Amino acid sequence: MCKGLVTAPVTCLERAKEFGTRLGFLLLKSESTVTTSRIERKARSRGAHSAEALKWGESLDKLLNHKRGVAAFRAFLRSEFSEENIDFWLACEEYKNTKIGSKLTLKAQKIYDEFVKVQAPKEVNLDSHSRESVHNNVTKPSRSCFEPAQKRIYGLMEKDSFPRFLKSKFYLGLVKQT
Repeated sequence: MCKGLVTAPVTCLERAKEFGTRLGFLLLKSESTVTTSRIERKARSRGAHSAEALKWGESLDKLLNHKRGVAAFRAFLRSEFSEENIDFWLACEEYKNTKIGSKLTLKAQKIYDEFVKVQAPKEVNLDSHSRESVHNNVTKPSRSCFEPAQKRIYGLMEKDSFPRFLKSKFYLGLVKQT
C-alpha cells in the first residue's frame, strides 16, 4: 500500500495514475470557463509542455533538468516500485550543494542510512564494491563521497527505467497532449 492522505486503500499504481491525471490536468484545463484569448494562451502553453516532454525523451539528463520531468519520472518509478532510485539520485544532488561543515556529516549519514546501508528503508541496488566504497567515504564525508554509487544508480535508471518510461502510456500521454 502507498502512503498518503487517502480515505480508501489505494495501490501505488493507482496513485501513479492519479498523479498522471493531475499532471495532465495541469497541461489541459477546461476551456468552458475561459475566454477565447485565455484558450489561445492555454493552447500555446500545452504545446510548450508537450514540447518540453518531447525533450525529456532525448536523454535522462534533459529529463532530470526539468522539475516537471522529475515529477513525471518519479510518478512512473513509483508505479514500478523503484522510486528509491530517483530519490537517492536527488538526495545526492542536494548533498553536493551542502556547505562543508557539520551539516555535511549529518546529511551523509542520513543518505547512507536511508539508501545505502543493507536493509535500509529505501535501499538502492548497489554492488558490494560500491556499497563498501560509500561506507568508507561516509566516515570522512566530502561532496563526492556518494559519486560512485550515484553514477551506478544513474546508469541503472538510464539503461533500464528511462527506456521503459519513454514507452509507457504515462509518458506517451504527456507527449500527445498537443
